[in-house]
Amino acid sequence: MPVIYILNGPNLNLLGKRQPHIYGSKTLADVEVELQALAKELGFEIRFHQSNREYEIIDWVHEAREDGAAIVINPAAFTHTSVAILDALNTFEGPVIEIHISNVHKRESFRHHSFVSHRADGIVVGMGTDGYQLALRGAISKFNASRDSK
Repeated sequence: MPVIYILNGPNLNLLGKRQPHIYGSKTLADVEVELQALAKELGFEIRFHQSNREYEIIDWVHEAREDGAAIVINPAAFTHTSVAILDALNTFEGPVIEIHISNVHKRESFRHHSFVSHRADGIVVGMGTDGYQLALRGAISKFNASRDSK
């Protein structure tokens, strides 16, 4: 089965506990369970990771170069700061979907800029944790379209 990497950045390990008025009450483990079920239903496998360390996210992108069909990434605060993650994503040949749980454009102005968006083939913003399912479906759709065009 093709593999989709789901990569999550800093502080998302606190999802469901940290600022639930912004991020909701679901935990990252809840999101993973939902995505595992959806991926299986659609004939895909996921590798789900979270780290507060930039280098681990970069390493997972490098790993995805070897066996990943697509990447769904919520870079969290690294969105606004990490040229290194952008550079890693630029080495990946499959679809990349960027996701943000909150609507970053309604928040502080520093959150309006995303380095990752320069590489993203699609962006899901402000749909809460349900956005992960939209992002996964989008990644699969883009992967299937690229495979069918070959």
